[in-house]
Amino acid sequence: MKGLSIVVPCYNEEKSVVKTIEDLTSTISKLRINFEIIAVDDHSSDKSLELLQDCKGPLSIISNDIQLGYGGALKRGIAKAKHDAVLIIDADGTYSCDSIPQLIQTFEKEGLDMVVGSRTKKDSQISRSRKFGKWFIVKLATYLSGRHIPDLNSGLRIMKKEVIDKFIHILPNGFSFTTTITLAMLTNNHFVKYIPIDYLKRTGRSKIRPFKDTSNFFLLVARTIMYFDPLKIFLPLSAVLFFVGLILILIRIFVRPMLISTTIITFVAGFMILSLGLLADLIDKRTK
Repeated sequence: MKGLSIVVPCYNEEKSVVKTIEDLTSTISKLRINFEIIAVDDHSSDKSLELLQDCKGPLSIISNDIQLGYGGALKRGIAKAKHDAVLIIDADGTYSCDSIPQLIQTFEKEGLDMVVGSRTKKDSQISRSRKFGKWFIVKLATYLSGRHIPDLNSGLRIMKKEVIDKFIHILPNGFSFTTTITLAMLTNNHFVKYIPIDYLKRTGRSKIRPFKDTSNFFLLVARTIMYFDPLKIFLPLSAVLFFVGLILILIRIFVRPMLISTTIITFVAGFMILSLGLLADLIDKRTK
């Protein structure tokens, strides 16, 4: 590996950001590779920025004048990265730096586009309020993408900068950055691997809103898949409408008379959705 750029987004993490930077510096220094750490303070209202400015080592700091969001902070840091490999890690103390050497080794040895630290170990401390929503969204994303996804939005991963740049125009400024880059890579047949890691109890208060963010992630998964593989959305919808139309015909024939217009509308809706899906897929293929 020629070099590694580490991007650390930070928003109100005064209790953990210094330890995160120190652990990163200590861990990566032992690997004897050229590296840089880019901390992006997303307009924190606590002492995060002041503490970062007192940190030593190969650290550069970007300070946002306004709050851009998790993804916005990552994009600013990635834009400044000078190495071909980019590692991102949260500043809240939930990811142990001990997992990083294995991620780097796997990434370099197997020539992958992305290696993700998957929070699937038994000791991973994910709150109960998030477990069901996380499980449902992962199952949906796995079905729609056609690829097994152990962890959709882990905040610890290493990626090729050139691949990130390829999708940078669709990557959002919010927490869904990691979800979007995961789906974008998988649906475009990039090489992705997951490494099980520990997920620790965070220091400070979480910015995740379980119910609202879960619904937003649900919509994001559907929207992202539609962007890259629209038939995965349109075909099931049209199939359901055709099936309902068939049931209505059988009910009309064998059970009791009913308005034929309802059946016709159902079939027409199914045909229109199928046609839209085929058209969207054609446009998608022509623009690649």
